[in-house]
Amino acid sequence: MTDRPETPLLDTIAAPEQLRALETNQLRQFADELRAETIAAVSVTGGHLGAGLGVVELTTAIHYVFDTPRDKLVWDVGHQCYPHKIMTGRRDRIRTLRTGGGLSGFTKRSESEYDPFGAAHSSTSISAALGFAIANKLKDQPGRAIAVIGDGAMTAGMAYEAMNNAEGAGNRLIVILNDNDMSIAPPVGSLRNSLARLVSSGKYLTPRKFAQRIARKLPEPIHNAARRVEEYARGMLTGGTLFEELGFYYVGPVDGHNIEALVEVLENVRDAEEGPILVHVVTKKGKGYGPAEEAADKYHGVQKFDVVSGVQAKAPPGPPAYQNVFGETLAKLAETDDRIVAITAAMPSGTGVDKFAQAHPDRAFDVGIAEQHAVTFAAGLAAQGMRPFCAIYSTFLQRAYDQVVHDVAIQNLPVRFAIDRAGLVGADGATHAGSFDVTYLATLPNFVVMAAADEAELAHMTKTAAEHDSGPIALRYPRGNGIGIEMPAEPQALEIGKGRIVREGKKVAILSLGTRLAEALKAADRLDAQGLSTTVADLRFAKPLDEALIRRLLTSHEVAVTIEEASIGGLGAHVLTLASDEGLIDGGLKLRTMRLPDVFQDHDKPEKQYDEAGLNAEHIVETVLKALRHNSAGVIEGARA
Repeated sequence: MTDRPETPLLDTIAAPEQLRALETNQLRQFADELRAETIAAVSVTGGHLGAGLGVVELTTAIHYVFDTPRDKLVWDVGHQCYPHKIMTGRRDRIRTLRTGGGLSGFTKRSESEYDPFGAAHSSTSISAALGFAIANKLKDQPGRAIAVIGDGAMTAGMAYEAMNNAEGAGNRLIVILNDNDMSIAPPVGSLRNSLARLVSSGKYLTPRKFAQRIARKLPEPIHNAARRVEEYARGMLTGGTLFEELGFYYVGPVDGHNIEALVEVLENVRDAEEGPILVHVVTKKGKGYGPAEEAADKYHGVQKFDVVSGVQAKAPPGPPAYQNVFGETLAKLAETDDRIVAITAAMPSGTGVDKFAQAHPDRAFDVGIAEQHAVTFAAGLAAQGMRPFCAIYSTFLQRAYDQVVHDVAIQNLPVRFAIDRAGLVGADGATHAGSFDVTYLATLPNFVVMAAADEAELAHMTKTAAEHDSGPIALRYPRGNGIGIEMPAEPQALEIGKGRIVREGKKVAILSLGTRLAEALKAADRLDAQGLSTTVADLRFAKPLDEALIRRLLTSHEVAVTIEEASIGGLGAHVLTLASDEGLIDGGLKLRTMRLPDVFQDHDKPEKQYDEAGLNAEHIVETVLKALRHNSAGVIEGARA
């Protein structure tokens, strides 16, 4: 046995081309060092841990076998890309993950040539890789495309739509199915690795191709029968019949932690003339780090943690998380209403549906990463007299917008949308920000759109939605914890389209939607201190607007400001339209709108994101003072250019 070199292999590898200079028997050491570096980095930054640890060997083997970045490697979702970032020239910045100005927690085109396609939402990888492969084919230039997609992402129909369309890519397209929902006992694993090496090798592929050419010359019934025998024989051994029917040559399963087997199989696949090819790789989430292996769910996304003990840093006790307020309130309401059901798209704990499921398991449905199906499923339930709550993150509901319009709104079905992660979301950045839901829902006829200002309001709005049977209704609430307000003993249904005055004044009116209400009240304190008597209204509803309240505020105050955690086209646009239609701005009213800027904001701490967006108390005060200094009556301007 030789001593390990004093200089770790990882320290000598700054890019994949250097990795490819290693001997195959050195890859085990490299992978071990890569795993240790991933653990060390995430212990400092927090982020997605388990998925990355599960693909350390696979990441190493892909970059070793394929000519990246000329061969395009597309990671699905991107949760698992930290080891990839470390070995593609970003190790020196890996401890800036998910921090302001630092590396993204997902793949990002602007970050590296090794990230050919940005990700963060699920099930897009095969479609994107197919695009790269076909483009190379049409340009008659070299280069393959490799999509790495997890078994969870295969619950989305988009993956199968892409596979169904992939035959024309031929051997330029390789799909690697990362299956981390099963384990392989050593004897079975060895057998399966041997089988995968066999069916991916030239020794199998060459005579298979020859036999196929011979079979094509036989009468069609005999040819078809022979093809079926070959497919089903392989399917019985490998489980690949479904993928074969979609036009893929199936290889696997392969032990995703046996790096020698991975390299051999991938080399065979790389050199094969058959295609497209799907390689089924079995991995263990959290592999190589005991705490993550034992609790894959808790170590999917982590806070900063101690590497030795695995103990994660805990925030001090505080108000309840918004998602838990929703889940617990809905569970309680369902005790006396057996029509209430809850639907989520692979995010039960993230949306609070897990709380509902504990109390009412027969009425909780996790449909997988299938938001389109979730919405239309909810529409069917509503049409049959149930009271479905479709709990989906704002950014993920975008994936089902056609179903929201066509299957819910046009038919005026009372589907309840619980929209989690509304507004800015911090470290997850632009891909997960809930910036657009007010705009894309409030534009639809028949919709009611509510936004909770605090956790007590969320409880009231959940009750309101449960009892609203006359059409679709949405309630939006942010990521994180509430503000510590006293919770009601029993939530009360709100009158649809009615806001509330939180603070009465005379000169300035702040019309707030959602959790910027706390900043609006701070701004009112500062304005009052300057002699500017300020009214603060919590409108509660972006649609229908409380027109009577808005009309009163606009006609009785010198300056009115709307504020929301949503993009242009939301509350402010609707208030401006009302004011314009009724001529309320003709008499010198200074009306301003404050909303999220018209950019995709990068990841940072939420408080810094809102400061950058110009939606904190100081910005409200600045907007009011600027309006008062404006000399031209009746001018309407935004808070930002």
